[in-house]
Amino acid sequence: MNPVPNQTVPARRTMLVTGAGSGIGRAVTRRMLEAGWNVVLAGRRAAQLEQSAGTHPNALVVPTDITDPSAVERLFAAGIDRFGRIDALFNNAGVFGPSATIGELTAQQWQDVCAVNLGGAIHCAGAAFRHMQASGGGRIINNGSISAQVPRPASVAYAVTKHAITGLTKSIELDGRPYGIACSQVDIGNAASEMMKDVGATSGALQADGSRKVEPTFDMDQAAATIEFIAAAPAEVSINHVTITAAGMPFIGRG
Repeated sequence: MNPVPNQTVPARRTMLVTGAGSGIGRAVTRRMLEAGWNVVLAGRRAAQLEQSAGTHPNALVVPTDITDPSAVERLFAAGIDRFGRIDALFNNAGVFGPSATIGELTAQQWQDVCAVNLGGAIHCAGAAFRHMQASGGGRIINNGSISAQVPRPASVAYAVTKHAITGLTKSIELDGRPYGIACSQVDIGNAASEMMKDVGATSGALQADGSRKVEPTFDMDQAAATIEFIAAAPAEVSINHVTITAAGMPFIGRG
């Protein structure tokens, strides 16, 4: 069969994923590669990034400390040099930080969580915004966590930084309008990642009444499917805010 005359083959799109070496970042990386996207994988640990990428020819591993603005600039430059442009950023990297109330949180603990959850997110969003501003638009997807809406007990550093991501999301969506830059926030609750083990969801997570409870989790690929859906949306569509949680987890009326 002869090809259809003048048929245009869609250009392969590129997503940059931070925190791509594990958890939701790894699930999103693999799903986007399977969907035909190029993926730039960022994270501190090269070996884990290589595991996420496998041997896929459309994956580019760039070990990066996102708390370093210069390293973030090099990350984006490497992705653009390899693939031509970045169409979407999944601004995912984050740390849960210490189990502490505001009275227990040390200055160093606060600074360490802020460096990744706020500083890293802002550095990556800024680099993406500048590139998309110059290249005709794009999409930034911030991983907010349901702690951006309702905190867990004794998680003040994480909760405050994730609430701040909501302000970042809204600011990017507003300031990006003239340039065709859309911004979304995905608040994920209890995807079955290593972080859920760290907070005790599978062994007994601290509840508001002081008890501990094993909580439901859900397959990370469902969260990755949500990210793919947002990333693939037409340029004229903005998906502002999505919440996806494990059914039955303590969230609505947490406690």
